[in-house]
Amino acid sequence: MTGYYLIIGISMLISWLVSSRLKSKFEYYSNLHLSNGMSGKEVAEKMLRDNNIHDVQVISVPGQLTDHYNPADKTVNLSEGVYMQRNAAAAAVAAHECGHAVQHAVGYSMLQLRSKLVPVVNISSNLMQFVIIAGIGVMYATRSIENPNGNTLVLLIGVIMFALTTLFAFITLPVEYDASNRAMKWLKDTGTVTAEEFVGVQDSLRWAARTYLVAAIGSLAQLLYWASLLMGNRR
Repeated sequence: MTGYYLIIGISMLISWLVSSRLKSKFEYYSNLHLSNGMSGKEVAEKMLRDNNIHDVQVISVPGQLTDHYNPADKTVNLSEGVYMQRNAAAAAVAAHECGHAVQHAVGYSMLQLRSKLVPVVNISSNLMQFVIIAGIGVMYATRSIENPNGNTLVLLIGVIMFALTTLFAFITLPVEYDASNRAMKWLKDTGTVTAEEFVGVQDSLRWAARTYLVAAIGSLAQLLYWASLLMGNRR
């Protein structure tokens, strides 16, 4: 298990570094006020209108980093700060979430695939650690001279469940990058932000995307560890 804890430690460290960098970027660009004076709410509503989306509501939700698009009730949910603030960071987040609304409206295939996987992944993510731990216990408990590898069925089920969450993490990447690209293109093409403000938007969204990339790579590293443990005991 030493290798697993090493992977977890490295993943957590890299994730912390990227998240800290992202936080500092957003704090910095929160001081870059928009010359047009628009709030995050107003930016979101304008982007929706410009994309002929009239059935999505922009609402405020409590907390920080709680911004998200909900396809079930067609709402762009902006954290209180983003909803009210009038700076490059708020514009970046608001436009990004509207990017998901645009994806939904045009039937973006990766978003549709991601949405279909959500129920299965929710179950897998809640149970996989328990199944893997139980699988390791069963594997060692059932080892014998006749069966030196033990029973690996439960561990196999756990690895498959983990693989689903890893697949979900990688499917999330193009969804998030595409939403950011849509946001940046719209902000630039419509002149909603100035050239200086666009640099802040671009930098903020790129660092936000890196958090998803780190999470996906970390999940893959853990999956490979569990898979190697399973295959090593099947030799």
